[in-house]
Amino acid sequence: MSGESLHLSELRIVLLGYIRSGKSSSGNTILGREEFVAVGRTAQCVKRQGQVAGRQVTVVEAPGWWKNYQLEETPELTKNEIELSVSLCPPGPHALLLVKRVGTPFTEREKRSMQKHLELLSERVWSHTIVVFTRGDWLGGTPIEQHIESEGESLQWLVEKCGNRYHVLNNQKRGDHMQVTQLMEKIEEMGSSSLEL
Repeated sequence: MSGESLHLSELRIVLLGYIRSGKSSSGNTILGREEFVAVGRTAQCVKRQGQVAGRQVTVVEAPGWWKNYQLEETPELTKNEIELSVSLCPPGPHALLLVKRVGTPFTEREKRSMQKHLELLSERVWSHTIVVFTRGDWLGGTPIEQHIESEGESLQWLVEKCGNRYHVLNNQKRGDHMQVTQLMEKIEEMGSSSLEL
């Protein structure tokens, strides 16, 4: 199997990110149906399962944090739920999808916030994380690589921290199954090991 990505029969995914970054919509796109409530704020972890491209897929959505909040400003309940999210798909998720909207600047302050919120889970999270850009329709004809470059150092740092793993989802085009299939392939390319904390 050298060089080939594994075809896992089961995938466990945790969605993380800011409030209003598109986590619920991304979960719905991945599962191909309305499973997550995309209106209002998710206060507690939500776990849903389904069959996607012949695989059993578990998706856990963790509550988001306010984009300009540093870790110490985030309520304890939210922090506890973020920590709990990985234990809801035992023995651990294959991938953490860090959801970020296209078209919103990514500042140094947000970079620090994102780093601290993710490292609540452990320093090892980065090796299991893929940046998922939502609102893919906003890119128009611009390649995502060009967008990442034009956004500046903070976004480039984030993508590099995640091992240059990223994906674009257009949640307006839920019928485009190819975007989900490609995401599954990227998760499998990371290998079969799950993040066990």
